Amino acid sequence: MADERPRISPLTEPDDEVAAFIERAGLRGPDGTALNIFGTLAHHPDLLRRWMVLAGHVMAKNSLSPRDREILILRIGVRCGSKYEFAQHAQIALNCDLSSDEVLATKGDVEHWPGTSHEQTLLRAADELHDSQRLSDATWSSLTEVYTTQQMLDLIFTCGQYTLVSMLLNSAQVEIDEGVPDLL
Repeated sequence: MADERPRISPLTEPDDEVAAFIERAGLRGPDGTALNIFGTLAHHPDLLRRWMVLAGHVMAKNSLSPRDREILILRIGVRCGSKYEFAQHAQIALNCDLSSDEVLATKGDVEHWPGTSHEQTLLRAADELHDSQRLSDATWSSLTEVYTTQQMLDLIFTCGQYTLVSMLLNSAQVEIDEGVPDLL
């Protein structure tokens, strides 16, 4: 079994410019320190600032509903085996109209999803993008019956963004933040 200690320890006291950026962007946990993902990325301030443009779009300016966005993010977290990603977004999803049972159901078989058929298609889309980096014709067709072109682009970028984030979290072995339950 691999050593699960962080390979890159999060900075608890980043330089003044990064600390100000973290403060402005609200990237701190309840204890006032930067969330571990942002403390880890604080080792590369230029990357952190530039990545936050995409991350900010996906989380705050996305054309998908918050519920749909979180279903996709949770499923990508599951498929990537990212405990940190799933744990953080399980908390966010509860504030985006998902129940605890639905959050946990994102870990299961698509056919047993308790929600709508559209949401099953979202889970399937996340699986397809993870497995083959493309949407099948059937999934594309089903989604474009409901989604605009802009929403299709946001769906793809949401899955891609959180695959990238999961790569960082898993590779750097970023620890789940204090007080956030490990649900994966």
